[in-house]
Amino acid sequence: MPKDTPPAGSVFETDVPARLDRLPWAGFHWLVIVALGIAWILDGLEVTIVGSLSGALSESPVLHLTGTQIGAAASAYLLGAVAGSLFFGWLTDRLGRKKLFTLTVLVYVVATIACGFSWDFWSFAIFRFFTGAGIGGEYAAVNATIQELIPARRRGFTDLVVNGSFWLGAAVGALGALVVLDPVIVPPEIGWRAAFIIGGLLGFGVLLLRQWLPESPRWLMTHGYPEEADAVVREIEERVERETGKPLPPVPPGKLRLRSDVHSWFGAGARALVTQYRQRTLLGVALMAAQAFCYNAVFFTYALVLTRFYQIDSASVGLFMLPFAIGNFLGPLVLGRLFDTVGRRPMIVLTYVLSGVLMGITGWMFAAGWLSAVHQTMAWTVIFFVASAAASSAYLTVGESFPLEVRAIAIALFYAFGTAVGGVAGPALFGALIDTGERMSIFWGYLLGGGLMVAGGLVAAFLAVDAERRSLEDVAPPLSSA
Repeated sequence: MPKDTPPAGSVFETDVPARLDRLPWAGFHWLVIVALGIAWILDGLEVTIVGSLSGALSESPVLHLTGTQIGAAASAYLLGAVAGSLFFGWLTDRLGRKKLFTLTVLVYVVATIACGFSWDFWSFAIFRFFTGAGIGGEYAAVNATIQELIPARRRGFTDLVVNGSFWLGAAVGALGALVVLDPVIVPPEIGWRAAFIIGGLLGFGVLLLRQWLPESPRWLMTHGYPEEADAVVREIEERVERETGKPLPPVPPGKLRLRSDVHSWFGAGARALVTQYRQRTLLGVALMAAQAFCYNAVFFTYALVLTRFYQIDSASVGLFMLPFAIGNFLGPLVLGRLFDTVGRRPMIVLTYVLSGVLMGITGWMFAAGWLSAVHQTMAWTVIFFVASAAASSAYLTVGESFPLEVRAIAIALFYAFGTAVGGVAGPALFGALIDTGERMSIFWGYLLGGGLMVAGGLVAAFLAVDAERRSLEDVAPPLSSA
């Protein structure tokens, strides 16, 4: 927090956080979830189709991608996500949430459609890079906005389910792949292109929904716009009161005293991450890197495992992706409330360690040849039922553990680091391991992913923040506090 005394007249009092946190659940909150969370659904649809299409991309007479190139294209997507999260995350904290969650989804839509017009490996990889850039920006802008608009008592569950909604799109993508990869319905070379183009076109609906969302009042109040913040909260209160048909609960006593003379806190926030919040920084790094490697390594290459080791036809891969996707969505949905009741720390430790142990055991069974394609899918469904809640909790943790003024860039930094270390290397490594044709080689990769998850859980046991049902300003006081 700044130590200098603010000039006279630059300090104001606000009860914006208390007013937002005491609101009853209403249609406004559903609008926030749908308008922002739908991007995750579209991302899941698009990414799953890519996974399901890996066989078709290999067989395409135009692209004819090898396993290594498919892994490299996945890594290009993740490199774009790293760049996009950093650039758009910085702009989100500087220019506001609403401007950026509109821009990022537009980048994503245009790049996804462009993927459908790829003519060789390099064009495909470049378009995947920009698709990732849009999604990387979405992670920062959307997670920050959701956490700032949802009442504290439901913040954990809501954030986990929204992040887990990626897998609703994944389930739709798995079913869609069955259609676009069926040569009786769609010619093979047209099918994989149509999958990208249709997915991108659906994203334009997101732009319309988001026009109904306000700027985050918490962003406004910490960037020198207290009157605008108060006006936005009044509009939200009036809307919630109309939707519920009941008077609003009284506002809890106590107000924040904030500075209004500084609009950019990037420098102070960057210093705070490595000084005042260095333990939380270490926690965020551990959680994000572990889940990124585990997820991206398995998910982006799962179709190749099915086609090469279990001789599953590429057109049928979607049938195996479907239960995997459903399990991933049900994990946050079923376990999410426990993060608000049992608590953040015990649930993060449990989900990380359990999923890591199960992943190591399943990898060993795969190497021994004891699993059929169905058994393999059942095992991954169980593992990622738990791991999905763990991964979503990582985004929740890095969002709520740092001050409002640098929330988006903090999410972006940890997402970028985790993705660069774990996500980019994972698909490329597993693609190369699959190309060896040796089950034992792949087992060592699975063991590495499981070990990283266990390590992340152990770090959380010591460093996780007990943020359940607490105001964001209580968990991490604003840098602009006077």
